[in-house]
Amino acid sequence: MKNVIIICFAVIGMVSANSCRTTRHISKAIAPKDTTANVIANASADDSLKMIQATMAGLQKHYIDYKSFNAKIKVEYEDSKGKQPDIIAVVRIMKDSAIWVSLSATILNIEVYRMLITKDSVILMNIRDKEVQYRSLDYLQEVTEIPFDYKTIQDMLIGNPIFLDTSVVYYKKADAKILVSTVGSFFKNLLTLSADNNILLHSKLDDVDVNRNRTADITYDDFDNKNGMDFSTYREITVSEKNKLDIRLNYKQYEFNKELSVSFKVPKNYKRK
Repeated sequence: MKNVIIICFAVIGMVSANSCRTTRHISKAIAPKDTTANVIANASADDSLKMIQATMAGLQKHYIDYKSFNAKIKVEYEDSKGKQPDIIAVVRIMKDSAIWVSLSATILNIEVYRMLITKDSVILMNIRDKEVQYRSLDYLQEVTEIPFDYKTIQDMLIGNPIFLDTSVVYYKKADAKILVSTVGSFFKNLLTLSADNNILLHSKLDDVDVNRNRTADITYDDFDNKNGMDFSTYREITVSEKNKLDIRLNYKQYEFNKELSVSFKVPKNYKRK
């Protein structure tokens, strides 16, 4: 059950509890000890802050805003037991209202799970066993041990940054990439951006709690641009703490701002679990 929910979240797009917030609270940039970076090692503090602010503003420009989202995704995943059967996920989002996810086994093309997430509740339907669970949104945090809120889940699915704070503690520009590190309440987030247009290419999340070992490694690739929005159609995600889960998401189809239905009917003969 835990892996099913984590896979649903991965399908829901991964990496900002507060998304790309403004940079007005940036207080400092720590130059890397490795001075092979040729930008801030010799720059004044004011110039460094200006570069950081320009970079974060550039990242903000790629934040995807929308009313609705619909996608069909091939999901490959591997856990401690090895490679698992591929899954086809259909995702529908009505922004700030509802997230609808359907998971089907690719071998037989049979739907096995369906999930509906709202701002305060989760319904998970096990179609194979004819069971349904009704839970509060807090249940997702309990099961995954990750501080998800509704907005974070939305951003995950779309590919907007998650767990990104405005407290920038590291900045480095070298070659064709920029590294930016932020520290928030739950995670340290090391971002890799393209130097030419500030597109998010990679995110490395590490738990700020030294007593825990939660990490998530997210790579964004194969960008497509529709209506001026840069969208990653291929993502690789590794989540680990006690166990490791590798996930690959290949967006076969996607579209924004189309008419959608997120109706969710549970058959009367389903057992409530």
